[in-house]
Amino acid sequence: MGRTDIGPPDYREMLPDAIKMNYGKWKYHENVRAGVLKHVSETGDEVYTVRVGSPRLVSIDFIRDLCDIADKYCDGHLRFTSRSNIEFITDNKSNVNGIIEEAAKLGLPAGGTGNSISNIIHTQGWIHCHSAATDASGLVKAIMDEMYEYFTSMKLPAFVRIAVACCINMCGAVHCSDLAIVGVHRKPPKVDNEKVLAQCEIPTTIQSCPTGAIRRNPDPNIKSVVVREDLCMYCANCFTVCPAMPLADAEGDGVAIYVGGKVSNARKPPMFSRMVVPFLPNTPPRWTEVVDVLKKIVEIYAGSAKKYERMGEWIERIGWEKFFRLTEIPFTDQHIDDFTHAVETYRTTTQFKW
Repeated sequence: MGRTDIGPPDYREMLPDAIKMNYGKWKYHENVRAGVLKHVSETGDEVYTVRVGSPRLVSIDFIRDLCDIADKYCDGHLRFTSRSNIEFITDNKSNVNGIIEEAAKLGLPAGGTGNSISNIIHTQGWIHCHSAATDASGLVKAIMDEMYEYFTSMKLPAFVRIAVACCINMCGAVHCSDLAIVGVHRKPPKVDNEKVLAQCEIPTTIQSCPTGAIRRNPDPNIKSVVVREDLCMYCANCFTVCPAMPLADAEGDGVAIYVGGKVSNARKPPMFSRMVVPFLPNTPPRWTEVVDVLKKIVEIYAGSAKKYERMGEWIERIGWEKFFRLTEIPFTDQHIDDFTHAVETYRTTTQFKW
Protein backbone atom coordinates (compact mmCIF):
# COMPACT_ATOMS: atom_id res chain seq x y z
CA MET A 1 0.00 0.00 0.00
CA GLY A 2 1.51 3.33 -1.04
CA ARG A 3 2.39 5.92 1.55
CA THR A 4 0.42 9.15 1.58
CA ASP A 5 0.22 12.10 3.92
CA ILE A 6 -3.58 11.79 4.08
CA GLY A 7 -5.30 9.81 6.81
CA PRO A 8 -3.86 7.28 9.27
CA PRO A 9 -1.01 4.92 8.35
CA ASP A 10 -1.78 1.35 7.32
CA TYR A 11 -2.41 -0.55 10.56
CA ARG A 12 -0.77 -3.70 9.16
CA GLU A 13 2.61 -2.02 9.31
CA MET A 14 2.32 -1.75 13.11
CA LEU A 15 1.25 -5.29 14.01
CA PRO A 16 3.62 -7.53 16.00
CA ASP A 17 5.17 -10.29 13.88
CA ALA A 18 3.28 -13.02 15.74
CA ILE A 19 -0.04 -11.34 14.90
CA LYS A 20 0.93 -10.73 11.28
CA MET A 21 1.78 -14.40 10.78
CA ASN A 22 -1.43 -15.61 12.42
CA TYR A 23 -3.82 -12.95 11.16
CA GLY A 24 -7.28 -14.52 10.79
CA LYS A 25 -6.11 -17.83 12.28
CA TRP A 26 -6.91 -17.30 15.94
CA LYS A 27 -8.61 -20.31 17.47
CA TYR A 28 -9.52 -19.20 21.00
CA HIS A 29 -8.44 -16.97 23.87
CA GLU A 30 -8.27 -17.34 27.64
CA ASN A 31 -8.40 -14.97 30.59
CA VAL A 32 -5.24 -16.12 32.35
CA ARG A 33 -5.77 -13.69 35.22
CA ALA A 34 -7.11 -10.18 35.64
CA GLY A 35 -5.29 -8.08 33.10
CA VAL A 36 -3.72 -10.94 31.12
CA LEU A 37 -5.16 -12.45 27.92
CA LYS A 38 -3.78 -15.43 26.04
CA HIS A 39 -4.64 -15.89 22.36
CA VAL A 40 -3.91 -19.23 20.70
CA SER A 41 -3.65 -19.66 16.93
CA GLU A 42 -4.51 -22.64 14.75
CA THR A 43 -0.75 -22.94 14.20
CA GLY A 44 -0.16 -23.35 17.93
CA ASP A 45 1.42 -19.90 18.33
CA GLU A 46 0.52 -17.99 21.46
CA VAL A 47 0.27 -14.25 22.06
CA TYR A 48 -0.05 -12.72 25.53
CA THR A 49 -1.66 -9.33 26.14
CA VAL A 50 -1.09 -7.49 29.41
CA ARG A 51 -3.68 -4.79 30.05
CA VAL A 52 -3.05 -2.05 32.58
CA GLY A 53 -5.02 0.99 33.62
CA SER A 54 -4.29 4.49 32.37
CA PRO A 55 -5.08 8.00 33.64
CA ARG A 56 -5.96 8.88 29.99
CA LEU A 57 -4.74 12.46 30.19
CA VAL A 58 -1.02 11.84 30.09
CA SER A 59 2.29 13.54 29.45
CA ILE A 60 5.00 12.87 26.86
CA ASP A 61 7.26 11.59 29.63
CA PHE A 62 4.58 9.07 30.61
CA ILE A 63 4.32 7.83 27.02
CA ARG A 64 8.10 7.46 26.90
CA ASP A 65 8.02 5.35 30.07
CA LEU A 66 5.43 3.07 28.44
CA CYS A 67 7.57 2.82 25.31
CA ASP A 68 10.55 1.79 27.43
CA ILE A 69 8.53 -1.15 28.79
CA ALA A 70 7.38 -2.06 25.29
CA ASP A 71 10.95 -1.88 23.94
CA LYS A 72 12.20 -4.13 26.74
CA TYR A 73 9.53 -6.83 26.61
CA CYS A 74 7.38 -6.44 23.47
CA ASP A 75 9.71 -5.52 20.60
CA GLY A 76 8.31 -2.01 20.90
CA HIS A 77 4.65 -2.98 20.46
CA LEU A 78 1.86 -1.54 22.61
CA ARG A 79 -1.60 -0.18 21.97
CA PHE A 80 -4.38 1.81 23.60
CA THR A 81 -7.89 0.36 23.62
CA SER A 82 -11.02 2.38 22.87
CA ARG A 83 -11.39 2.95 26.63
CA SER A 84 -7.78 4.05 27.06
CA ASN A 85 -6.49 0.82 28.60
CA ILE A 86 -2.82 0.23 27.79
CA GLU A 87 -2.03 -3.18 26.29
CA PHE A 88 1.44 -4.68 25.97
CA ILE A 89 1.59 -7.54 23.45
CA THR A 90 4.23 -10.28 23.54
CA ASP A 91 4.62 -13.83 22.22
CA ASN A 92 6.90 -14.78 25.13
CA LYS A 93 5.09 -16.01 28.24
CA SER A 94 8.12 -15.31 30.42
CA ASN A 95 7.73 -11.57 29.71
CA VAL A 96 4.29 -11.31 31.28
CA ASN A 97 5.35 -10.97 34.92
CA GLY A 98 8.09 -8.53 33.97
CA ILE A 99 5.59 -6.28 32.18
CA ILE A 100 3.22 -6.35 35.17
CA GLU A 101 6.04 -5.47 37.57
CA GLU A 102 7.38 -2.64 35.41
CA ALA A 103 3.88 -1.19 34.97
CA ALA A 104 3.27 -1.41 38.71
CA LYS A 105 6.36 0.75 39.29
CA LEU A 106 4.60 3.46 37.26
CA GLY A 107 1.49 3.04 39.40
CA LEU A 108 -0.41 1.19 36.68
CA PRO A 109 -2.30 -1.91 37.90
CA ALA A 110 -3.01 -4.90 35.67
CA GLY A 111 -6.72 -5.57 35.22
CA GLY A 112 -9.81 -4.63 33.26
CA THR A 113 -10.22 -7.95 31.44
CA GLY A 114 -12.96 -10.55 31.75
CA ASN A 115 -15.78 -9.91 34.21
CA SER A 116 -14.37 -6.71 35.64
CA ILE A 117 -14.70 -2.94 35.43
CA SER A 118 -12.57 -1.71 32.58
CA ASN A 119 -10.80 1.63 32.41
CA ILE A 120 -13.31 4.49 32.55
CA ILE A 121 -13.60 6.41 29.30
CA HIS A 122 -14.05 10.10 29.97
CA THR A 123 -13.97 13.55 28.48
CA GLN A 124 -11.72 16.52 29.28
CA GLY A 125 -13.57 18.02 32.24
CA TRP A 126 -12.29 21.15 33.91
CA ILE A 127 -8.79 20.63 32.51
CA HIS A 128 -9.59 21.55 28.90
CA CYS A 129 -13.32 21.70 28.14
CA HIS A 130 -14.92 25.15 28.15
CA SER A 131 -18.46 23.77 28.55
CA ALA A 132 -17.78 21.28 31.36
CA ALA A 133 -20.36 21.01 34.15
CA THR A 134 -18.10 18.69 36.15
CA ASP A 135 -14.55 17.46 36.14
CA ALA A 136 -13.64 14.24 34.39
CA SER A 137 -10.18 13.15 35.53
CA GLY A 138 -10.78 13.98 39.19
CA LEU A 139 -14.18 12.28 39.21
CA VAL A 140 -12.81 9.19 37.48
CA LYS A 141 -9.94 8.98 39.99
CA ALA A 142 -12.40 9.16 42.89
CA ILE A 143 -14.61 6.45 41.33
CA MET A 144 -11.79 4.04 40.50
CA ASP A 145 -10.25 4.42 43.96
CA GLU A 146 -13.46 2.89 45.30
CA MET A 147 -13.92 0.41 42.41
CA TYR A 148 -10.28 -0.71 42.37
CA GLU A 149 -11.05 -4.25 43.53
CA TYR A 150 -13.39 -4.72 40.57
CA PHE A 151 -10.64 -3.66 38.13
CA THR A 152 -7.96 -6.01 39.46
CA SER A 153 -10.27 -9.04 39.79
CA MET A 154 -12.87 -10.81 37.65
CA LYS A 155 -15.56 -11.43 40.25
CA LEU A 156 -18.44 -9.52 38.64
CA PRO A 157 -21.25 -11.38 36.79
CA ALA A 158 -20.14 -9.76 33.49
CA PHE A 159 -17.86 -6.97 32.43
CA VAL A 160 -18.96 -3.45 33.35
CA ARG A 161 -18.20 -0.39 31.25
CA ILE A 162 -18.27 3.05 32.87
CA ALA A 163 -18.17 6.39 31.05
CA VAL A 164 -18.00 10.01 32.17
CA ALA A 165 -19.08 12.99 30.07
CA CYS A 166 -18.51 16.41 31.59
CA CYS A 167 -21.57 17.96 29.89
CA ILE A 168 -24.61 16.96 27.83
CA ASN A 169 -22.67 17.26 24.58
CA MET A 170 -21.45 13.81 25.65
CA CYS A 171 -17.99 13.38 24.18
CA GLY A 172 -17.83 10.11 26.17
CA ALA A 173 -19.77 6.91 25.45
CA VAL A 174 -22.37 7.59 28.13
CA HIS A 175 -25.36 6.63 25.99
CA CYS A 176 -24.27 2.99 25.72
CA SER A 177 -22.34 2.15 28.92
CA ASP A 178 -23.41 0.04 31.89
CA LEU A 179 -22.85 3.00 34.19
CA ALA A 180 -22.52 6.60 33.06
CA ILE A 181 -22.01 9.97 34.69
CA VAL A 182 -23.06 13.09 32.80
CA GLY A 183 -22.30 16.64 33.83
CA VAL A 184 -25.42 18.82 33.79
CA HIS A 185 -25.92 22.58 33.83
CA ARG A 186 -29.08 23.95 35.42
CA LYS A 187 -28.68 27.68 34.83
CA PRO A 188 -28.54 29.56 31.51
CA PRO A 189 -25.46 31.51 30.41
CA LYS A 190 -24.69 34.73 32.27
CA VAL A 191 -24.54 37.63 29.80
CA ASP A 192 -21.92 40.30 30.47
CA ASN A 193 -23.33 43.19 28.46
CA GLU A 194 -20.14 45.25 28.59
CA LYS A 195 -17.99 42.42 27.21
CA VAL A 196 -20.44 41.18 24.57
CA LEU A 197 -19.95 44.22 22.37
CA ALA A 198 -16.16 44.04 22.70
CA GLN A 199 -15.68 40.25 22.35
CA CYS A 200 -18.62 38.91 20.37
CA GLU A 201 -20.33 39.21 17.03
CA ILE A 202 -24.01 39.45 17.97
CA PRO A 203 -25.56 37.91 14.81
CA THR A 204 -23.16 34.94 15.04
CA THR A 205 -23.93 34.50 18.72
CA ILE A 206 -27.67 34.48 18.05
CA GLN A 207 -27.30 31.96 15.22
CA SER A 208 -25.15 29.65 17.36
CA CYS A 209 -28.12 28.69 19.54
CA PRO A 210 -29.82 25.50 18.28
CA THR A 211 -33.08 26.26 20.11
CA GLY A 212 -33.40 29.98 19.33
CA ALA A 213 -33.05 30.94 22.99
CA ILE A 214 -30.76 33.90 22.30
CA ARG A 215 -32.32 37.18 21.17
CA ARG A 216 -31.15 40.76 20.82
CA ASN A 217 -31.55 42.77 23.99
CA PRO A 218 -34.94 44.54 23.72
CA ASP A 219 -33.42 47.74 25.07
CA PRO A 220 -32.08 49.58 21.97
CA ASN A 221 -29.51 51.34 24.14
CA ILE A 222 -27.91 48.03 25.16
CA LYS A 223 -25.91 46.43 22.36
CA SER A 224 -26.10 42.88 23.71
CA VAL A 225 -28.30 39.78 23.90
CA VAL A 226 -30.69 38.10 26.31
CA VAL A 227 -31.31 34.39 26.92
CA ARG A 228 -34.74 32.81 27.23
CA GLU A 229 -34.31 30.31 30.05
CA ASP A 230 -37.33 28.24 28.97
CA LEU A 231 -35.64 27.50 25.62
CA CYS A 232 -32.04 27.11 26.76
CA MET A 233 -30.72 23.54 26.75
CA TYR A 234 -27.34 24.43 28.33
CA CYS A 235 -25.20 23.24 25.41
CA ALA A 236 -22.64 26.09 25.63
CA ASN A 237 -22.67 26.68 21.88
CA CYS A 238 -23.06 30.39 22.59
CA PHE A 239 -20.07 30.43 24.93
CA THR A 240 -18.03 28.80 22.19
CA VAL A 241 -18.46 31.85 19.95
CA CYS A 242 -18.97 34.44 22.67
CA PRO A 243 -16.71 34.28 25.76
CA ALA A 244 -18.86 36.94 27.40
CA MET A 245 -21.59 34.33 28.03
CA PRO A 246 -20.09 31.85 30.54
CA LEU A 247 -22.26 28.88 31.48
CA ALA A 248 -20.37 27.42 34.44
CA ASP A 249 -22.05 27.89 37.81
CA ALA A 250 -20.82 26.44 41.09
CA GLU A 251 -24.31 25.85 42.52
CA GLY A 252 -26.19 24.99 39.33
CA ASP A 253 -23.68 22.52 37.91
CA GLY A 254 -23.56 18.86 38.92
CA VAL A 255 -23.94 15.36 37.53
CA ALA A 256 -26.65 12.89 36.55
CA ILE A 257 -26.21 9.10 36.64
CA TYR A 258 -27.35 6.74 33.88
CA VAL A 259 -27.40 2.92 33.87
CA GLY A 260 -28.12 0.00 31.60
CA GLY A 261 -26.49 0.76 28.27
CA LYS A 262 -24.37 -1.58 26.14
CA VAL A 263 -22.96 -1.93 22.63
CA SER A 264 -22.82 -5.72 22.56
CA ASN A 265 -25.26 -7.81 20.49
CA ALA A 266 -24.89 -10.79 22.83
CA ARG A 267 -28.21 -12.13 24.20
CA LYS A 268 -30.00 -8.82 23.54
CA PRO A 269 -29.54 -6.03 20.98
CA PRO A 270 -27.56 -2.93 21.98
CA MET A 271 -29.28 -0.92 24.70
CA PHE A 272 -29.39 2.77 25.56
CA SER A 273 -28.72 3.79 29.13
CA ARG A 274 -31.47 5.37 31.24
CA MET A 275 -31.26 8.11 33.83
CA VAL A 276 -31.64 6.99 37.45
CA VAL A 277 -30.29 9.99 39.38
CA PRO A 278 -31.27 13.40 37.90
CA PHE A 279 -28.79 15.50 39.87
CA LEU A 280 -25.97 15.23 42.38
CA PRO A 281 -23.77 18.19 43.36
CA ASN A 282 -20.12 18.62 42.48
CA THR A 283 -18.18 17.97 45.67
CA PRO A 284 -14.51 17.76 44.69
CA PRO A 285 -12.03 16.34 45.32
CA ARG A 286 -13.74 13.02 46.17
CA TRP A 287 -17.34 13.44 44.87
CA THR A 288 -18.58 11.34 47.79
CA GLU A 289 -22.29 11.40 46.86
CA VAL A 290 -21.63 10.26 43.29
CA VAL A 291 -19.16 7.54 44.25
CA ASP A 292 -21.46 6.14 46.96
CA VAL A 293 -24.37 5.75 44.52
CA LEU A 294 -22.21 4.09 41.85
CA LYS A 295 -20.59 1.68 44.29
CA LYS A 296 -23.96 0.69 45.73
CA ILE A 297 -25.35 -0.03 42.26
CA VAL A 298 -22.32 -2.16 41.36
CA GLU A 299 -22.44 -4.12 44.62
CA ILE A 300 -26.16 -4.87 44.30
CA TYR A 301 -25.68 -5.87 40.67
CA ALA A 302 -22.75 -8.12 41.64
CA GLY A 303 -24.86 -9.85 44.27
CA SER A 304 -28.05 -10.50 42.30
CA ALA A 305 -27.25 -10.70 38.55
CA LYS A 306 -26.80 -14.00 36.75
CA LYS A 307 -23.50 -15.01 35.22
CA TYR A 308 -22.71 -13.10 31.97
CA GLU A 309 -25.77 -10.87 32.51
CA ARG A 310 -24.99 -7.24 31.69
CA MET A 311 -26.35 -4.54 33.97
CA GLY A 312 -29.11 -3.45 31.58
CA GLU A 313 -30.18 -7.06 31.06
CA TRP A 314 -30.28 -7.60 34.82
CA ILE A 315 -32.47 -4.52 35.29
CA GLU A 316 -34.87 -5.65 32.54
CA ARG A 317 -35.16 -9.07 34.18
CA ILE A 318 -35.94 -7.83 37.69
CA GLY A 319 -37.86 -4.73 36.57
CA TRP A 320 -37.11 -1.07 37.09
CA GLU A 321 -39.39 -0.96 40.14
CA LYS A 322 -37.26 -3.51 41.95
CA PHE A 323 -34.06 -1.81 40.78
CA PHE A 324 -35.12 1.46 42.43
CA ARG A 325 -36.18 -0.40 45.56
CA LEU A 326 -32.92 -2.36 45.87
CA THR A 327 -30.71 0.66 45.26
CA GLU A 328 -32.90 2.95 47.42
CA ILE A 329 -32.83 5.59 44.70
CA PRO A 330 -35.98 7.74 44.88
CA PHE A 331 -38.20 7.67 41.79
CA THR A 332 -39.35 11.13 40.72
CA ASP A 333 -41.26 12.72 37.85
CA GLN A 334 -37.90 13.52 36.27
CA HIS A 335 -37.52 9.82 35.41
CA ILE A 336 -40.54 9.91 33.10
CA ASP A 337 -39.53 10.26 29.45
CA ASP A 338 -41.57 13.14 28.03
CA PHE A 339 -39.55 13.71 24.86
CA THR A 340 -41.83 14.41 21.87
CA HIS A 341 -40.55 11.48 19.80
CA ALA A 342 -40.15 9.01 22.68
CA VAL A 343 -43.34 7.00 22.09
CA GLU A 344 -41.39 3.75 21.73
CA THR A 345 -39.77 4.23 25.14
CA TYR A 346 -43.04 4.63 27.01
CA ARG A 347 -44.17 1.66 29.04
CA THR A 348 -47.70 1.13 27.78
CA THR A 349 -48.38 -2.25 29.36
CA THR A 350 -50.10 -2.85 32.71
CA GLN A 351 -47.67 -5.69 33.45
CA PHE A 352 -45.10 -4.59 36.02
CA LYS A 353 -42.11 -6.46 37.43
CA TRP A 354 -41.76 -5.96 41.16
